[in-house]
Amino acid sequence: MSMKILIVCSGNAGEIAPFIKEQADSVRQQGVEVGFFPVKGKGFCGYLKNLTKLRRLLLKTDVDLIHAHYGLSGLLANLQRRVPVITTFHGSDIHTIKNRFLSGLAMQLSKHNIFVSPGMAQKISARKDFSVIPCGVDLQTFFPVPKHEARKKLELNENERLILFSGSFANKIKNYPLAKESIDRLGYSVRLIELKGYTREQVNLLFNACDMALLTSFHEGSPQVIKEGMACNRPVVATRTGDIEWQFGDQPGYFLCSFDKEDVAEKIQRALTFSLSEGSTHGRERIVKLGLDSASVAEKIVHLYQHIRSGDGTEA
Repeated sequence: MSMKILIVCSGNAGEIAPFIKEQADSVRQQGVEVGFFPVKGKGFCGYLKNLTKLRRLLLKTDVDLIHAHYGLSGLLANLQRRVPVITTFHGSDIHTIKNRFLSGLAMQLSKHNIFVSPGMAQKISARKDFSVIPCGVDLQTFFPVPKHEARKKLELNENERLILFSGSFANKIKNYPLAKESIDRLGYSVRLIELKGYTREQVNLLFNACDMALLTSFHEGSPQVIKEGMACNRPVVATRTGDIEWQFGDQPGYFLCSFDKEDVAEKIQRALTFSLSEGSTHGRERIVKLGLDSASVAEKIVHLYQHIRSGDGTEA
């Protein structure tokens, strides 16, 4: 039976966030028709200006369900009551008091809620009508490439020690100062590459070109950068946040750290040593085992869509 889903999400960056677009593409491969409503504007008032446009679209378009990404998009989507709404919460919409309040309203109004990690559902005190479904990683986009080949394509020094940072240096949540202070304690030259402004193909090459990836975030939901690094079989050091500990399991080459720069530096040293001696991890196998590949996640999402449309909005 055909189904049409409208995805409501931020359009402020000029494009749909890659992990949202990739999930939509995976859902399409399951036979679901997917459209987008990109929201332009900042904060609740900025989002509210999109309500009339959204209502007009729903009047002239046959949509079975709205799938909103992030709490503010979920709140906007729920200000119309014509079409049932599923809201996915990704982390930043839960962790601050202001965002948590608005997300709480969206959660109460939504037909069903998705949290990308169990800790998020606990933090916002979700009681019913929710699922825990992390976003998947596209194994066709992220895959192992020989390091020398990746560095050659990106014109990077073959002998330089390279670490891929988990995002923009300017993003305070990513905690760049801790990463820099920790690397400065190593006693030898290491270049930290900012993950910003690259195409998806280039990001895949960067993971493979670097000796390891580093995440020092204060908080996360279910960070895509970890899954992407694992899909490329790269060693990773990360703070104990979100569902990272579950993603890592007991796999060699993956190191959890505290927020102490001495501990972070020690884990970075161990990861670099692992990269030099072992070359790669078995992270890709771990991703598949956990069902974190995009195809497996899309199956869960579509199954949920079908339950909601049939009137069963209970926990899935």
